[in-house]
Amino acid sequence: MLHIGLSALAFDITPVNLRAEYKHNPFLDEPAPRLSWELTSDKHNQYQSAYQLIVASSEDKLNKDQGDIWDSGKVSSSRTNQIEYQGKPLQSRQQVWWKVRVWNAENQQGKWSDPAYWEMGLLQNTDWSARWIGYDLNDLSKPGKYHLPPSPYLRKEVTLSKKVKSARLYLSSLGLNEFYINGAKIGRDYFASGWTDYNKRIYYNVYDVTSHMQKGTNALGAILSNGWYAGYIGYALLVGAEKVNQYYGDSPLLKAQLELVFEDGSKQVISTDSDWKASTGAVMESDLLQGETYDATKEKEDWNQPAFNDAAWDPVQVVADHPKSILQLYPSNPVRVVKELPIKTIKKLANGKYLVDFGQNFAGNIRLKIKGKAHDSLIFRYGEMLHPDGTLVTENLRTARATDTYILKGAAREEVWSPSFTYHGFQYVEVSGLREMPANDFLTGLVLTSDLENAGHFETDNSLLNQIYRNIVWTQWANYVDIPTDCPQRDERLGWTGDAQIYIRSAAYNSDIAVFHKKWIRDLNDAQWPNGAFPIYAPIPLDKNGLAAVRATDTYSPGWSEAGIICTYEIFRAYNDTRIVEESLPYMVKFMDFLKSKADKDGVVREGAYDDIGPKGGFGDWLSVGKKTSPDLLAAMYYYYCTRLMAEMCDAANQAALATTYSEQASAIKRAFKDYYLKNGKFNIDERVYGNGEGYVEGQNGFSGHTQTAYANAIYMNLLDEPDLTRIGDHLRSLLEANGDKLTTGFLGFKPLLPALSMTGSSDKAYGLLLSTEYPSLGYEVANGATSIWERWDSYTKDKGFIHNAAMNSFSHYAFGAVNEWIFENILGIQPIDRGYQTFHIKPEIPGPGVELKKATGSYHSIAGRIASTWDYSGAIKKHHLEIPVNTTAYFHLVSPSQAQVDINGESLTKSKLVQEITASETGFILKLGSGDYDITIRP
Repeated sequence: MLHIGLSALAFDITPVNLRAEYKHNPFLDEPAPRLSWELTSDKHNQYQSAYQLIVASSEDKLNKDQGDIWDSGKVSSSRTNQIEYQGKPLQSRQQVWWKVRVWNAENQQGKWSDPAYWEMGLLQNTDWSARWIGYDLNDLSKPGKYHLPPSPYLRKEVTLSKKVKSARLYLSSLGLNEFYINGAKIGRDYFASGWTDYNKRIYYNVYDVTSHMQKGTNALGAILSNGWYAGYIGYALLVGAEKVNQYYGDSPLLKAQLELVFEDGSKQVISTDSDWKASTGAVMESDLLQGETYDATKEKEDWNQPAFNDAAWDPVQVVADHPKSILQLYPSNPVRVVKELPIKTIKKLANGKYLVDFGQNFAGNIRLKIKGKAHDSLIFRYGEMLHPDGTLVTENLRTARATDTYILKGAAREEVWSPSFTYHGFQYVEVSGLREMPANDFLTGLVLTSDLENAGHFETDNSLLNQIYRNIVWTQWANYVDIPTDCPQRDERLGWTGDAQIYIRSAAYNSDIAVFHKKWIRDLNDAQWPNGAFPIYAPIPLDKNGLAAVRATDTYSPGWSEAGIICTYEIFRAYNDTRIVEESLPYMVKFMDFLKSKADKDGVVREGAYDDIGPKGGFGDWLSVGKKTSPDLLAAMYYYYCTRLMAEMCDAANQAALATTYSEQASAIKRAFKDYYLKNGKFNIDERVYGNGEGYVEGQNGFSGHTQTAYANAIYMNLLDEPDLTRIGDHLRSLLEANGDKLTTGFLGFKPLLPALSMTGSSDKAYGLLLSTEYPSLGYEVANGATSIWERWDSYTKDKGFIHNAAMNSFSHYAFGAVNEWIFENILGIQPIDRGYQTFHIKPEIPGPGVELKKATGSYHSIAGRIASTWDYSGAIKKHHLEIPVNTTAYFHLVSPSQAQVDINGESLTKSKLVQEITASETGFILKLGSGDYDITIRP
């Protein structure tokens, strides 16, 4: 008995962080949700040898270990994620509880995890009784440049004679909505129900509103706004498009269904229908790009409370369902306020206006808190930068008005207001209409982003590098707003595919982006052109002829369209997600057929292959410096890269025939590419095809194949074998040195530049580029006060100032933040081996003498658990600290001439029993390590 007791005590492996479809205790509409967990243990070298899942129809049954819906039994497997539910068919509204237990490396059975649950949404169209309702106010829009009608206010009262046991609100809108029950706003979400191709799919959200319901009279209310559905999108005004708004519909609509279960077991459904009433209110104008006007004197006090007199309100308009639109549960996490910023400074300007500085460029809104006279108007204009004279830079907003107005009610108490249906990209706010210097807390900055869990941490002893990392994170927050936008401030804010594919791997190291990109990849697939190409942004509204409605020439481009393959691949790799591959496979295969049509019979994309689009050849290495890389050369590389990724994804998705086809195709493309483009050890192109460059992006600069961008991409994409790889690596290094150790790369070249340098033995050059403060560099931006990543290397220069203000000059643009990939994979050294990080390298590249970087610490919370890597080379004794999750294996690359100089957790490496295996490497040793914390020291 004593032996058994000690054995039980010795067991120490616990499932934690239980999630269904990446979420904690969520609402779901997946018929077979995938379940995941992580494991913790105080022991080293622990792994899961088996697991058991039980899913129950009640919490009571779960507590009694009764898996009446599904009991997996003991499954011999180390898998801890993407375990597909295989129990009884799930029904609409069904709530189920689940837990898991595991067996450890010694096959000892552990304790059950804490319980988790999920609840099913409405799975069938017949589950919906609600109808689309609205109140068209377009005729009340003020005349002028912008068409901005007031927001519809909708309400209904219902009397309940019994006590409510549970209440669920199923809520959707075409456009944006805020919903109220008895005066309380439901949820913390902004911009629900998101942006989709509303002609194909519409999303709804579910809220548990039990606590909001009361016996007796209850008031239901909603405010609507045009949002992406009927509001302004992109740069249509700027380019003079025939249609500049109302791409999907004329006015916003609401569909809401409140389902009640009473204490006695009876049920009631309250739906949007013709019984609802409508009017106007205080929201006089609202638009995502143009801003919001709120007239507090027009507030209908208590309009969303019971007993409000709505006799003067009009009946709502009822609209039929769109016959081809699928109504689905919103798959991502909603946009929410994730941080509040205090004012840093307030200054009075010469023109009597006031300038507020929040000290950080971010996306979001303000919250106003003020007392004043009735009908006084406060006007808020937003900007990212200041002119040398201290006034606000707004030229880069182009045709986005980006202005909010608040008209005071003049109440005795303090008035508090924040916009609901717009957001801005800004650091500074110019305020007009103040009668005196306001209190220092009269405004608060509300930081908005899709509410994704933090995944990464990075910090060093180099303040410049720390600021670069902070800039990357802030810029990601600012542009991960329902979709991955290019910028949060000007008349654009589109889901550009090139930016997204460049940055996605970097994004995953900062946040858990699985659900966010699950949503956007669906948008991208919905937007696929009939010829198989993916568009340059998604969602992309279409005109009646099936062309891009914002600008007809917005079609496809090499390096942009490939997002359909690359983004799917990166989610597949990071999260071990084969379902996203299976769901996207028909679209990806169609795209690969499109790419094949652009290549010759050998598989080479030749010069001029993309001259049929505008701009010719596509966008190419967008915003590069100097001579342009041939866009067709880059297209040829991307064709190979996508083919290789497809082979891997198809193999994982059990599509053996496709996997073989793409693998053989990739090998053929690789050979043909070398024969055509690689001559005399360099990349050569036929420059005659491009003529004088007319019609191409910056074609006047001429085109070449012998560029940093070309070589960096070829190395990164594994397009070369030895000895060509070494030769091309030497060319890349030489080109840098010939340019004074400065980069010339644009969007497509900067992402692979530092990884390619490291892959070919030039990590010293990579560190030099990252830590440079000379133009062009990220450090140059920091030296000039940047708190975010700029769109252009020359967004601002000391000698020329803001030379792009009237055209394209975003100071919050994540594309060049793609260096984050190198920060995590090379400075910290965290590099996945297989998908889902069950095995990985920790291979930090320690900078050489002369580099002001002696310490780095960071972590990445993978789907398998938290991986941490810290190194300190500030003293004679060199130190590493590693954290390796349970059920994973790390290969730590140790730079040391002798094992005898190394201690691990206070014991000589030569004697340690913690290390599973030691193999020699060119620079030292590779330690195979199981789970646990490790302190490693290297003595001189």
